[in-house]
Amino acid sequence: MILNHLTPQQGEKRRSFRSYVERALMPHAHRFDTEQAISREVVSSLAGQGYIGASVPEALGGRGLAPVDYGLLSEELGRACQSIRNFVAVQDMVVHSIEKWGTAPQKERWLPSIIAGETVAAFALTEPHVGSDAAAVETIAIEADKEYVLNGTKKWISFAQLADLFLVFAQLDGRHTAFLLERDTEGLRVEPIDGLLGLRGSMLGRLRLEDCRVPAENLVGGPGLGLAFVASSALDLGRYSTAWGSVGLSQACLDACVEYCGRRTQYGTEIKNHQLVQRMLADMITDITAARLLCHHAGVSKDKADMNAANHTLMAKYRASTVAVRVASDAVQIHGAQGIGAESSVQRHYRDAKVMEIIEGTTQIQQTLIGQFAVSAARSAPPLSV
Repeated sequence: MILNHLTPQQGEKRRSFRSYVERALMPHAHRFDTEQAISREVVSSLAGQGYIGASVPEALGGRGLAPVDYGLLSEELGRACQSIRNFVAVQDMVVHSIEKWGTAPQKERWLPSIIAGETVAAFALTEPHVGSDAAAVETIAIEADKEYVLNGTKKWISFAQLADLFLVFAQLDGRHTAFLLERDTEGLRVEPIDGLLGLRGSMLGRLRLEDCRVPAENLVGGPGLGLAFVASSALDLGRYSTAWGSVGLSQACLDACVEYCGRRTQYGTEIKNHQLVQRMLADMITDITAARLLCHHAGVSKDKADMNAANHTLMAKYRASTVAVRVASDAVQIHGAQGIGAESSVQRHYRDAKVMEIIEGTTQIQQTLIGQFAVSAARSAPPLSV
């Protein structure tokens, strides 16, 4: 693995993340996938390490991780289990929303319990008919006597089966608005969604909201700020985690292939000596290195508050997720029949990789946004001197 671009402090943090992942998560990743669930014990373990809300300032209970450090954590979690990486990302998206846009009472009530793993949160934006076009949410909120009444359906909500608290997005008088909705709210039903292609441990669910009454103090960020501010900044964090997690998945595939190629013999030699296998390994390590550097660049941009940091994250997520699909596909190919077996880690990575091209903005949405950025960047670029 090429890590010369990391500082000694970043390298030490990465080693700490990796040590925990290999000890506490990697041995159980297959079980999370087959059982399609993670446990509260895993949540407590992650919280005990300070990995939930890790980028939150220490004064608010987090570890204050810088963007690159947080990316390294996401990569290591993704190298072990995408469902766990997704869990941490979802908690952080809600934590980030409350930290950045919530009121002082909301921060005091919810941040400590989410960061401690006592409260599991879910980010409820997607609906049966609304995915990439988030502005078109159909869930409706109506103001009624210091409360809001919510009606609608949310679908594909990660960890809905486990969540105690939902950050729900709805239309309030035609304005995109965010609300905190507790699980025991009357009128809220959570229905499990099983049998996913990948990220099977993410415990997805459908939310049915029927006259759910939400206290006025549970409104996050004010009316009309739900999409442009609350959701957009949270989704940027989600994309950043997904980008680094895709690199981790790709690295796990490469590691598995190198180990397998060194012991599998065909035609009188290890398959690592076959030129076509060497070509796949060469493409893997080159593409992984490029994707990792794009992620690192996005992290540095965030750390410096670069005005194009969000676009750099888009590019990192786009490239890293597409690389993950290619690398995982080649990993299955290299493993042959062993690669499609139920116990194979690369077949799990292959299924998870495809999901990475869909969550937090599909590949096609990323391409559209990056293409628009390319045009604007070219127009604003200074002329080259001769």
